[in-house]
Amino acid sequence: MLYRSLAGEKVSQLGFGAMRLPVVDGAVDVPEAVRMLRLAIDKGVNYLDTAWPYHDGQSEGIVGQALRDGYRERTFIATKSPVWLMNQPGDFDHYLDAQLERLGTDHIDFYLLHALNAGSWATCKRLGALDFLARAKAAGKIRHAGFSFHDELPVFKQIVDEGAGFEFCQIQYNYLDRVFQAGAEGLHYAKDHGLDIIVMEPLRGGSLARGVPPSVQAVWDRAGVRRTPAEWSLRWIWDQPEVSLILSGMGAVEQVEENLRTAATARAGGLTDDERALVDAAEAAYRGETRIDCTACRYCMPCPSGVDIPRNFAQYNAYHMFMRDPMVKADYGWIPKEERADVCTECGACEELCPQRLPIKEHLKAVTATFAA
Repeated sequence: MLYRSLAGEKVSQLGFGAMRLPVVDGAVDVPEAVRMLRLAIDKGVNYLDTAWPYHDGQSEGIVGQALRDGYRERTFIATKSPVWLMNQPGDFDHYLDAQLERLGTDHIDFYLLHALNAGSWATCKRLGALDFLARAKAAGKIRHAGFSFHDELPVFKQIVDEGAGFEFCQIQYNYLDRVFQAGAEGLHYAKDHGLDIIVMEPLRGGSLARGVPPSVQAVWDRAGVRRTPAEWSLRWIWDQPEVSLILSGMGAVEQVEENLRTAATARAGGLTDDERALVDAAEAAYRGETRIDCTACRYCMPCPSGVDIPRNFAQYNAYHMFMRDPMVKADYGWIPKEERADVCTECGACEELCPQRLPIKEHLKAVTATFAA
């Protein structure tokens, strides 16, 4: 295992994300999950990431079980404050105390405000979240404070600028998501402002590792060295020295073992120029699998009917990029019902504004037909 620095701590560059633990018949296989978590720790992983809602609230308790018998002393725990549940300042303390109990520990090493966006950041400021984090650190309940993020780049920069006391941030980033949410620009912005970087969704929820289109596999087959699509994806991120660690939501022992092998040798600056060009070619091949040439310029927005047109198109394109992966299809459910394609009234206002002259009304019908099935 190779190690990097995060908020002054020596952390394994591979972190175990406890959001996708093994499930059997709809329930977490707790003994297997504990076995996997301990296997990772025994092989050098020292950063476990969980959160209040993962696995319907079970994840923190399972991580706590895995850290008994001396494993806690070998591991940094990261978990997150469920900011969407906060209604008054005291709620932050209430949930932190409950999380400490779930995890069976007297302190959390890395504590994050979870999934910040423009609305939740406004709530955090109103309820004094930064003051809470400072008090929790002073009381020894948490050691390092940061945030995870899901919104647009300007919001990310605002949080970095206003977030006094943050030491690190957690962003979605992979070779397909270079300009998505915080993206590469946000990564460098945060680093330039003194924050360390944790990367989540390095495989886009596993999509970059399974159901690889033939056009993309043909790119990997040109490489002079044999690597799995997952290994290429992880190595591309670890190639960047700004990244402190990658979180992988591993759900099977085989995934743990493969990622451990990669983490043992993947260094910053470790890819050659030819290998970086190969990853760029794989990205282009994925883009070639899309069905709608939307650039997400958002000139079509706001839609009079409330449809989030670019988001619907992005999900539709992702579904085709990843070989009609059922899990990608399920992700359509994250789009609020009032913003989905079937709300379209075919007024046509969007088509008059679209610089690409896309037949948006017809495309929205295709989105509805695909995801309503």
